[in-house]
Amino acid sequence: IVVARFNESITSRLLQGAKSALVEHGTRAEDVTVAWVPGSFEIPLIAKKMAQSGRYDAVVGLGAVIRGETDHYQYVAGEAAKGIANASVMTGKPVVFGVLTTDTVEQAINRAGGKQGNSGYSAAVAAIEMANLLRALDVD
Repeated sequence: IVVARFNESITSRLLQGAKSALVEHGTRAEDVTVAWVPGSFEIPLIAKKMAQSGRYDAVVGLGAVIRGETDHYQYVAGEAAKGIANASVMTGKPVVFGVLTTDTVEQAINRAGGKQGNSGYSAAVAAIEMANLLRALDVD
């Protein structure tokens, strides 16, 4: 799991959700590697390196990009999404997008264990599903 430190009050909740999903689906807690990066923009590089390492069946990128009064939000959210998708395609490993892109902090909280579930949990389940699918298809 690659998790952004920026907006840590939210990303730490996404991380809890992702870890819970992995453990509930049979992963031992001690087998989960967590790499903290400064922000969502930095997730793709570390996610790609982890996927390339051969040590992981899948990688989950977790972050929270909240719209502000400048265009910065669009650049960070867009590049994080593109970078995570590219990491998956380039490595042939599931690299799952678990970055919240919201207008408000409240919306982010609601998606990080609040009223609308936990997107970290959902991202980890998607990573498991994709890893299992690749294994079932017997493709590298």
